[in-house]
Amino acid sequence: MTPLGRYVVDTLVTLLAVAALAVVVLYFARRAGVGRPSGPLALAGRLPLDARRAIYLVRVADVIYVVGASEAGLSKLGELPRGALDSLGPDALEKEPSPGFREILERLRRGGNADRGGGTGNAP
Repeated sequence: MTPLGRYVVDTLVTLLAVAALAVVVLYFARRAGVGRPSGPLALAGRLPLDARRAIYLVRVADVIYVVGASEAGLSKLGELPRGALDSLGPDALEKEPSPGFREILERLRRGGNADRGGGTGNAP
């Protein structure tokens, strides 16, 4: 075998060994619970505003914080009283189902925008 061929084979074997070691370490780390949420911190809700901005509801023990995320970082926007989300029943927040990808493409093809048609997919 030429020296170049031996170098390529050695490099590939080393790369495969490192990749296998990484898979084994990640597998056992996941089984050990590394990276899992723990403690009294939980994400209660998320509202994406655009690609880089979002509003989060973060529950810390009994308090819910409203946090804004943007390119500049995270900032506290407000705080909800204890039990504010628990007092809302499932019917209290009537969510209009967001249109699917197909409906959005059909509206764009017809020359409409997202506000026309009232979310039903029908052109006026």
